[in-house]
Amino acid sequence: MTTTRAEQQVGIVGSGLIGHSFAMLYAASGYRVQIYDIKPEQVQHALSTIDDQLIQLAKDGLLRGKLTVNEQRSLITGTNDLAECECVYEDLDLKRGVHAKIDGLCKDDAIIASAASALIPSLISQNLKHKNRFIVCHPTNPPFYAPLVEVIPAPWTDPDVVVTTNQLLAETGQVPVIVKKEIDDFVLNRIQLSIIGECWRLYEEGVMSVEDIDKVMSEGLGRRYAFIGPLETAYLNADGVYNYRDKYGEMIYRVQCTFGAPRKMEGPILDKIQNELASRIPLDQLNERRNWRDIRLASLQKLKNDLDKK
Repeated sequence: MTTTRAEQQVGIVGSGLIGHSFAMLYAASGYRVQIYDIKPEQVQHALSTIDDQLIQLAKDGLLRGKLTVNEQRSLITGTNDLAECECVYEDLDLKRGVHAKIDGLCKDDAIIASAASALIPSLISQNLKHKNRFIVCHPTNPPFYAPLVEVIPAPWTDPDVVVTTNQLLAETGQVPVIVKKEIDDFVLNRIQLSIIGECWRLYEEGVMSVEDIDKVMSEGLGRRYAFIGPLETAYLNADGVYNYRDKYGEMIYRVQCTFGAPRKMEGPILDKIQNELASRIPLDQLNERRNWRDIRLASLQKLKNDLDKK
C-alpha cells in the first residue's frame, strides 16, 4: 500500500533561514515537517516567521503549490526532541556531532541529508553507521526564492539516495544539480567567489564604483544568466563553441592572465566597500532590502514558470 505525502515526514534539524525555508518547501508539496532546535524560542521564532511569509506570499499571489496557507501551515510543527524529526552552523565538529545523534535514531533506509555549504560529505559522514545513506544538499540563499540545490554524494553514498533526493527536491519545485565528485566549496560557491574576487580587484584598482559593479551584474550579465548559463551564452554568441573559441579564445586567455593573485578581504578597501554600500542601504534597513529582494526573486520564478508553460 502506498503512502500519501501527508503520511510521510521530513525532519529538519536547525530552525534558521535554511531550516525554515526547507520546511516551507516541503509543506507546500504536502509533506509533514518537524523543525527541531535545541532552543524552544528559536523554534517559535521560525514558526512565526513562516506564518508571516506564507501570508505575504499569498497576498502577492506567489504562494507555492496547491495547498492553502492554513493547509501548508498545519503540516509544519516544531519540537525540541531530536527523535521527533540538519540545518546547523557550518562547523565540522558541530555537524559531525549532530549527525552522530541523528544516525543513532535513523532507520536503515532513511536518507540523512545535510545543508552544508562547503564541507564535503565524506568529512561529515565518515564515522556514521549509516554513512551510505548520507548526502549533502547545498541550497542557494534564500532557498525558498532561489530554487537551485547542489546535490553532493560521498564516495560511499548509495545510488538510490541520490535518485530519491533529486526526486524529492524536484517535487518541492527546487532544481537539483549533481556534483559528480567532492570539491572544496562545491560549484555554486566557486563560481560566485570567482565573481566576487574579480569585483573586489576591479574596485581596489579604481576601475569602477561598488554601485556600478553591481549594475554590471543586475542590469547586464544577470539578466541573461537568469535564463541561460555562461556556457550556453557563449554557444549562442557565436556559431557554437568551436566558433566562439576561434573568435574569443585568445582574448579570454589574455585577460585571464591579468587577474593576478587572490585578494584578501581586509584593510582600507574593505572599509570603503562597506561604507559605500551602507550609504545606500543602512544596516538597520537590511531586512527591508532582503524583503525587496525576495519579492522580486519570487516574481522572477513565477515569470519563468509562466514562460515555460508557453
